[in-house]
Amino acid sequence: MKTTDLAYVALFAAIVAVLGLLPPVPAPGIPVPITAQTLGVMLAGSVLGARRGGAALLVFLAVVAVGLPVLSGGRGGLAVFVGPSAGFLYSWPVAAFVIGLLTQLFWRRYNLAWALVANLIGGVLVVYAIGIPFLSLFGDVPLTTAFTGSMAFVPGDLVKAVAASLVAVAVHKAYPVIDLPARRATAG
Repeated sequence: MKTTDLAYVALFAAIVAVLGLLPPVPAPGIPVPITAQTLGVMLAGSVLGARRGGAALLVFLAVVAVGLPVLSGGRGGLAVFVGPSAGFLYSWPVAAFVIGLLTQLFWRRYNLAWALVANLIGGVLVVYAIGIPFLSLFGDVPLTTAFTGSMAFVPGDLVKAVAASLVAVAVHKAYPVIDLPARRATAG
């Protein structure tokens, strides 16, 4: 990675940490709070692309693992990786990578609609697909209860996906951070 890549990765890891300062909202029926940090996950993938977006969330999780209280509610340390919200944490680097990959695939026609597709698939579908089974396992609740309880997150996640998409489209127009390799001309 170049120095600018490292700076972007560190910046977006810090953005996710700052979003953790906002107070969490208890979700009804499940032991996982509603937080603003998934907005940072969506922004990292949308703005930085797959590799750097995923790396930003890996850096963030490393900071959590060493004990810094950067998760919503001032949590940090290794215990959070075996708690009810562990699967959601595990999903964040994957989600940012998927969002970034889709953003890169849509790059030539990137607009609000494509940004929203990328954020909904990566920032909602991927996060839930990984988070809900772990919530059931570590939260000691039936899978159906974990799924049903997680539906409390959907309205907020939809708002976050729209917000991340609006920001990403504006950033891509004003200052595109993602560098796609130029297509090579084939001789022939």
